[in-house]
Amino acid sequence: MTTKTTTIISIILITIATIAGLAIWDQLPEQIASHWNANDQVDGTMPKFWGVFLMPLVTMGMLVLFLVLPGIDPLKANIAQFRETFNVFIVLIIAFMLYVHGLTLAWSLGFTNFKMSSAMLPFMGVLFISIGSLLRKAKRNFFIGIRTPWTLSSDYVWDKTHQLGATLFVVSGACAIIGGLFGGMIAFWFLFVPIMGSTLFLVIYSYVLYRRETKGQ
Repeated sequence: MTTKTTTIISIILITIATIAGLAIWDQLPEQIASHWNANDQVDGTMPKFWGVFLMPLVTMGMLVLFLVLPGIDPLKANIAQFRETFNVFIVLIIAFMLYVHGLTLAWSLGFTNFKMSSAMLPFMGVLFISIGSLLRKAKRNFFIGIRTPWTLSSDYVWDKTHQLGATLFVVSGACAIIGGLFGGMIAFWFLFVPIMGSTLFLVIYSYVLYRRETKGQ
């Protein structure tokens, strides 16, 4: 997917979300649900204005960062090698953010006969699987990927860490999808444990690889 296509699709999605919020403005309560706990119970709200416009604004900000930061990376030539895969990820993360926005508005309209975790986790699983695909192709850079002091110091450590990271994120994505079948606290653990465990392991793994590489020099 080209960067131009990515930008157009993302802006269309953000525009649709904004127009949809305006269209149902009069039907929304003055306080909109903004956060759910691990038991799928609402434990936070925000004023209607921010409930309708905050997520589109945040998503637009993310899009700008995603488009600008790779261009100022000293290793931007490396990013160019996997830019198409990164562009697909951009569209998916924008779509996910706006999907959550849509769920929030639906809940606030009174459509509360669903578990937020069960609705979110399958999409999150797809997103993690997409990240796995991105990691498999990512080349060393300062903005995208598993950026530890050791991966950034060595192409070898970067490549090995990302090869393993790709597999772990795909597995984490599958766990998230399974967790969505249960919802509630069970879903939380299916999401939290694989992702946090994978992230911590990859940090340690990159350090061990770097030590081995430097000892061999």
